[in-house]
Amino acid sequence: MKKQSIWNILTVSLLALHTVPAAAQDAKTINLKSLAATCANCHGTNGKAFEGSAVVTLAGLPKDYIVTQMKAFATGQRPATIMHQLAKGYSDTQIEQIASYFAAQKR
Repeated sequence: MKKQSIWNILTVSLLALHTVPAAAQDAKTINLKSLAATCANCHGTNGKAFEGSAVVTLAGLPKDYIVTQMKAFATGQRPATIMHQLAKGYSDTQIEQIASYFAAQKR
């Protein structure tokens, strides 16, 4: 095999190894943003509710607070018009992910 062919094979292999974790990370990021986007209709893009809205801005709230409130909605401990129904649709892992996402957003 020629030196150039070996070099090409090594280069392609290294590039492929480098992009696999990036692709996996992109899939995780897309999934997380999709989960958070389900909240946008009421809580605004990236959890920033419109000024004057009766709906809470989620952006910048502490993660633990969001998790606690979502679980309270899901169990019916916290009364709500629609959140109790929505919260039941998320797994504990998804609630943790959503809470982390909104906690990381700037208010």
